[in-house]
Amino acid sequence: MYAFRKPFSAGTYSEYKLWGIDYKAILIITQVFGYMLSKFVGIKVISELKAASRRNLIILLIVIAEAALLCFGLVPYPYNFIFLFFNGLPLGMVWGVVFSYLEGRRSTEVLGTGLSISIIISSGVLKSFYFYLHDWIPALSEFWLPPVIGLIFFPLFLFFVWMLSVIPAPTPEDIASRSARTPMTNEDKRNVLRKYGLGLLGFIIIYALLATMRDFRDNFSVEIWKEIEANWNKDVFAQTEIITGAIVLIALASLSLIQSNTKGFFVTAGLIGFGLLLGALSTLMFQLQVLSAFWWMLLLGMGLFLSYIPMQVALFERTIALFKIKANAGFFVYLCDATGYLGSVGLTLYTEFFMSGFHWSKVLIYFSYAQSTVSLGILSLTVIFFYRRNSQGTVARKALQ
Repeated sequence: MYAFRKPFSAGTYSEYKLWGIDYKAILIITQVFGYMLSKFVGIKVISELKAASRRNLIILLIVIAEAALLCFGLVPYPYNFIFLFFNGLPLGMVWGVVFSYLEGRRSTEVLGTGLSISIIISSGVLKSFYFYLHDWIPALSEFWLPPVIGLIFFPLFLFFVWMLSVIPAPTPEDIASRSARTPMTNEDKRNVLRKYGLGLLGFIIIYALLATMRDFRDNFSVEIWKEIEANWNKDVFAQTEIITGAIVLIALASLSLIQSNTKGFFVTAGLIGFGLLLGALSTLMFQLQVLSAFWWMLLLGMGLFLSYIPMQVALFERTIALFKIKANAGFFVYLCDATGYLGSVGLTLYTEFFMSGFHWSKVLIYFSYAQSTVSLGILSLTVIFFYRRNSQGTVARKALQ
């Protein structure tokens, strides 16, 4: 999926402007706006998705995304930016479809972590692939490189969709351990929000801040590297993200070893807090010139994904299992994602209109501090909320016995 979403962001489009705004910023805002709208639609579509519809839906989504990229290459500047909206619109639901194959299992943390790690690695690898393809075929413009990369990866995409389709359903042991995951009704959604709404609001805010930072760092990584290190090379994207992916994979896969859903929930919350601290401390050490640019981007990304991916994969999985909620992870994640991508659009617009002469790296530094401080405070309050909910549930179960 990332081969249809991310390669265009490796281009700089430095020769182009529209309405006095950098054309790349317009492209990113346009795509993210479509992606964000897709997340709002996905709150309903993914939470109510039936297993029989998954394969056809995911193929349709990617075909629409690639068709939009082809139009992006065919239609001349400055009219082609609108097609990135139609590219982002279907792509926002792909993650939810894929994760619906994996949730509700005792091995969901491992499977879901593999899915999320592939996202970390693919973003960096595809940026490097973009530059290599441009070296191999110099005649390809910045507008044609994204659709060509999509066509190259389309056969692989179809092969992996087939692999997903033959994954066995959760076993009775899985269901007993993690609870059944069924399509949600509107009443199910209202019940979840009534009982756990305050705690979910805390998670939504944290996730939104993390998603905003992740998207900003990813979309403008080329510009950030140009500012912080004069002699950077195109391999740096793959290097930092592969190392980050390996570390995060080990950390998150170990969560599946925790059988108790109570312990699993609170250990996951602790890992999120550690990631937030790591991001802020690495930024401080970079500013104090203790860390090089490479190590800062590596540790910042590591801290970011040690917080972001547990929320996306393990935290909601454990929340459903611990409190026996009639829900699926897609509902929670899409509530968070919709808000997160709204924040991403907002931050990009703010830098364009209210920070004249800004530096992308400075925005990343300041947002890193703000995001870590606010998120750690909210995380503490949210953990207390769920701790009390769990204690009340324990007391009620003992009373029934």
